[in-house]
Amino acid sequence: MNIVWLYLFSGAVAGIISGMLGVGGGIVLVPILIFIFGVLAIPVGMAAHMAIGTSLSTIIFTSMSAIHAQHRRKAIDWNLVRKLAPATILGSLISGYLAGLIPGQALKAIFGVFLAAAAVQMFFEWRPAPYRTLPGPLALLGIGTGIGALSAMLGIGGGTLTVPFFNWCNVDLRRAIATSTTLGFGLAIFGTIGFIVSGFQRPGLPSASFGYVSLPAMLGIASTAVLFAPFGVHLSYRLPVRRLKRIFALLLLCLAFNILLNFI
Repeated sequence: MNIVWLYLFSGAVAGIISGMLGVGGGIVLVPILIFIFGVLAIPVGMAAHMAIGTSLSTIIFTSMSAIHAQHRRKAIDWNLVRKLAPATILGSLISGYLAGLIPGQALKAIFGVFLAAAAVQMFFEWRPAPYRTLPGPLALLGIGTGIGALSAMLGIGGGTLTVPFFNWCNVDLRRAIATSTTLGFGLAIFGTIGFIVSGFQRPGLPSASFGYVSLPAMLGIASTAVLFAPFGVHLSYRLPVRRLKRIFALLLLCLAFNILLNFI
């Protein structure tokens, strides 16, 4: 019963973070799910894959709620979504399958190092050159594929990568968050499919799982995440931009420290 309440609480936190920062909630869910699956005695090598696959599946529902709230505020750059969505979806589908072939401990280490690097970049507010804008179509295709691949491999919605990228290209932060949330929807769907396929024949999976997706965890987290995501969107318009960046950076750093400490 305690595990159920933890799923519900995790979903509420992930929903707020998804709406407020456009990151899908995966940066919080993956470490929490790794811990929960460890408590449930799921082997480490399997727990990391299940945490990432399950996180991606919940982002499908979280992003739908956040997209609705952002669209009502007319904050989404749909032209940018159309340019990047096909590439991020392609990357997530490929990587979602390939990630199942990577050892669980290696996935944890990659995730921790990645979060620490993203935290440093955001906290110190490395400012882009004022003349920098979004690159051309071919460059966006390559960047989008890379974002989709890495995001699916780490179980995040893509915002941890796309928001800093948009910021580097001088896209307004709130517009970047709204657009990133929208891109995360397709990325999560196809990344989840990849983790389902890669784990479908894996022996020893818990009975209530579909590939590397835990159905009880997905349902519990998604049920509260969709309710709290619009509240996160509301907060993103109440807080100043610099504070949003600092919150984002500190959250990433804390999670990275926790993952790397456990890994070592």
